[in-house]
Amino acid sequence: MNKTLILSALAVALSITAVTADARGGDRGGERPEFSTLDADGNGEVTQAEMLAFAQTRFDEADTNGDGSLSVEEMIAARSADASDRMERRINRMLERADANDNGTLEFDEMRQNSDRAAARFERVDTDGSGGISQEEMDAAKEARGGRKGKGGDRDEG
Repeated sequence: MNKTLILSALAVALSITAVTADARGGDRGGERPEFSTLDADGNGEVTQAEMLAFAQTRFDEADTNGDGSLSVEEMIAARSADASDRMERRINRMLERADANDNGTLEFDEMRQNSDRAAARFERVDTDGSGGISQEEMDAAKEARGGRKGKGGDRDEG
């Protein structure tokens, strides 16, 4: 096999691996592309060619200078844009739940309306019922979560 063919096969394999992880939500903060986005021809099945096309599109979007390669800066910018989009969706969902006066902003009193959830989390971590959380209790709560943050990886549950 010649060197070009080997490198091409490796690039295809890496692209499929990356987009498969992308489709599972791996390495993207749990965000997954819609099935309909991957199923470009709409036939109810996603082929490897469709996965590759999706990966190519994502690559091309990240390659802002169009040179066919991704610099560290381009990769950071692409990841930052993804994180910003996720954060905006989460904030909008939070506003939908908590904005009691429906003015598009969140006042402290509206946040306090969700204090029952916070109190329940506090009580769960305060295992000795002392009304305070010791360093040991905080460490135990973190350990119980497997050292990870809350659902989605960006909020702390404890």
